[in-house]
Amino acid sequence: MSRADKPLPPLQYLEPRVRISRLLAALGYAGLLLCLFIYNAFIADLHGANPVVIIGVLLVPLLIFLPGIVLGNVRAHAWLCFAINLYFIYGVQTCFQPGRELYGAVLVGTSVLYFIAALGYVRWSFQAQRVRSLHPAGA
Repeated sequence: MSRADKPLPPLQYLEPRVRISRLLAALGYAGLLLCLFIYNAFIADLHGANPVVIIGVLLVPLLIFLPGIVLGNVRAHAWLCFAINLYFIYGVQTCFQPGRELYGAVLVGTSVLYFIAALGYVRWSFQAQRVRSLHPAGA
């Protein structure tokens, strides 16, 4: 007994979801960048460490994906889902440090927002791409 392929949803169903999930992913990404920058530049006691080095170490892995995120590259969103897990772990660890619970909660929230929205964006974008290839506009 062979497994039948599930039918793809129509473009009218997929396109709004692609737009909304991309917007939510961009909000999560920007929120994470801003949270890391603002906290480490203005609030954190770095005990004499150079803030530029600390901010660079935290932000460079995220900024590598910036061109792909801005252009809406689906693969960049998918790859950032792997990297964003490091920030989720960092946020969870920070939640257990006295006086830094709010900072950790914001890190966890923004990384989870990005992760879930980006997964939706990747799934629905690839489905929309398959629908467009099966049903070209001119045919």
